[in-house]
Amino acid sequence: MSLARSHSSIPTDTGWPDGSIAGVAALVRERAGRDLVALDRTFIQRCLERRCLATGLVGPEEYQDRLATDPAELALLVASLDVHHTEFFRDPLLHALLEERVLPGLALRKDTEGGSEIRIWSAGCAAGQEAYSVAATLLEIADAWRRPIRFRIFATDASEEQVALARAGRYTDASVRNVRLRQLRRWFKPDGASWVVGDGLRSAVDFSVHDLLDTASSSPPASIYGGFDLVLCCNVLYYYRPDVQLRILERLQACLRPDGFLATGDAERDVVLSSSVFQSAALPSSLFVRWR
Repeated sequence: MSLARSHSSIPTDTGWPDGSIAGVAALVRERAGRDLVALDRTFIQRCLERRCLATGLVGPEEYQDRLATDPAELALLVASLDVHHTEFFRDPLLHALLEERVLPGLALRKDTEGGSEIRIWSAGCAAGQEAYSVAATLLEIADAWRRPIRFRIFATDASEEQVALARAGRYTDASVRNVRLRQLRRWFKPDGASWVVGDGLRSAVDFSVHDLLDTASSSPPASIYGGFDLVLCCNVLYYYRPDVQLRILERLQACLRPDGFLATGDAERDVVLSSSVFQSAALPSSLFVRWR
């Protein structure tokens, strides 16, 4: 996933001396065009502490002075604030639930609704592993049933660079370690030291740039109206302030169909349950259902 952007000032009560976080935030906003207001305070502080340690500086004042005179260090700090890590089939329990219960159940529900399509959104998709994992699972369910399943997967990220990587669909050997051998042989093509997503899987996902905090649109513009049966927003909420987490959850709820599913990371389970609009769908997983 990649963190969304925002456009305001940032609180300073994070444990560092007064003005330290605000001073760094001002430099980042002015020189890198990046606003840190929505990010969790502890996350920002940890990033700054790691960069202080990496540079051998002893405190925030010294580090702020370094940022003011060292564009390379500023770039490293900004890069550390964007978390892009994800994997194919990253959460085994979640993907087992999707494969065995959620996706087959949605397909059967669509049959009773006249064959309408399953609509899925991978929010904060990073380099695309999550979206491709779900697409492969759906296509394999269709194979097992010996009939097509109509679905559309919209995958978005705030980072243009990550979306470009997702569209390219090129991954290292280490990146595909969670992919079953039969899936690797079917959905990927070897290319030197890399594996490239084949056309059959690539065509199943629509990638685009979208900011979860963009007030102009609550869902990917390509999806037109939302109406999702499943939203995957895994390990995204964790990096935001509590009020921003709830704001994102409200948007996700608004674009989900009644009884639609939301999947998050395990560390975000309590955040989702505190929102009062989702209930657990299968403990102890991080899968929820919209109940109002």
